[in-house]
Amino acid sequence: DDRLGRNANEQFHQSRIPDGLTRDAYPAGGGKFIPPFSLFWISMLYDYSWHRDDKVFLSKYIVPIESILKWFEYRLDPESGLLGKTEYWNFVDWTFSPKGVPTGGMDGNSSILSLHYAYTLEQATDLFKQFGQAEKAAYYHKLAQKIKAAVYRSCYDAGRHLLADSPQKKTFSQHANIWGILTDCIPASQQKEIMRKIMLDSTLISSTLYFRFYYTAALKKAGMANQYISTLGPWKEMLSLGLSTFPETLSPTVRSDCHAWSASPCYDFLATVCGIEPETPGFGSVRIMPNLGNLSHVSGEFPHPLGMIKVKYTKMKTGAYLAAIEMPANLKGSFVFHGKIVPLKGGKQELVFNP
Repeated sequence: DDRLGRNANEQFHQSRIPDGLTRDAYPAGGGKFIPPFSLFWISMLYDYSWHRDDKVFLSKYIVPIESILKWFEYRLDPESGLLGKTEYWNFVDWTFSPKGVPTGGMDGNSSILSLHYAYTLEQATDLFKQFGQAEKAAYYHKLAQKIKAAVYRSCYDAGRHLLADSPQKKTFSQHANIWGILTDCIPASQQKEIMRKIMLDSTLISSTLYFRFYYTAALKKAGMANQYISTLGPWKEMLSLGLSTFPETLSPTVRSDCHAWSASPCYDFLATVCGIEPETPGFGSVRIMPNLGNLSHVSGEFPHPLGMIKVKYTKMKTGAYLAAIEMPANLKGSFVFHGKIVPLKGGKQELVFNP
């Protein structure tokens, strides 16, 4: 049932003002503007395109997507190649001060905001390709490459082997390096090392519950997703505090929340632990790549437009796992582990794999 997702995409579309930006909340809210949230709306549309084969619904948003991309493009600094000064509230995460805005978020040249824009440009590139707009896709892909090169050139600190939050290299955060991994601004050969620093270096400005979705995405991209289970400490703390819904932040928690931005395990238990994700746009095929950590048995069910995808993993005495997989009759896909790819077909099947 995709009605909630369709409704969210449409409501943010209705909130847009003439220069292209979406409001921070709609139809409720005080009418504030958080430019990074407009980029997240494009990501919402991109995600929808991979989970649903529904080009009729998505087609009305292609022009609005470009208006947002242009809003940011007009604000690129011609000297540094990074985003220059951008209006409104450039919120990234509550761990930044003031009011969640990182270094460079007010005056320009923030590696975080620049790479978030580059990340979204690549997702928009994929959307333009899906709609047969190859020339537009090529233009925005090239722009993303230029921004990533500019960020690496001006913000990479060779001494710390990390991306700084700005060319001044005075502050360093998990966020900049997470975007660096997700955009390949940081070369693939360095991503595992950088991800270890993100996890272990306590001097980095840390990501709160809000940004943990992207923290996990970077963990997966660096080939370290088997460590996902070990990162769930904040959610265990929620349980120890007696919370029954997801709070906006853990400290201080002074109100009763049911906050979607800290609910990422609802997604990652299926997409990361069970490993069920779209392999092609429109969920035309499925890729299953489990990351079980130290768990001895896991089972899950994922709703696909053609029916339920069911998985069950059981650790055997040998240390290997038995995977029992059931897929809708007309669905195909791949099971992936350690670089090996096993074709999947509709119906029930079993296979043995090593974690």
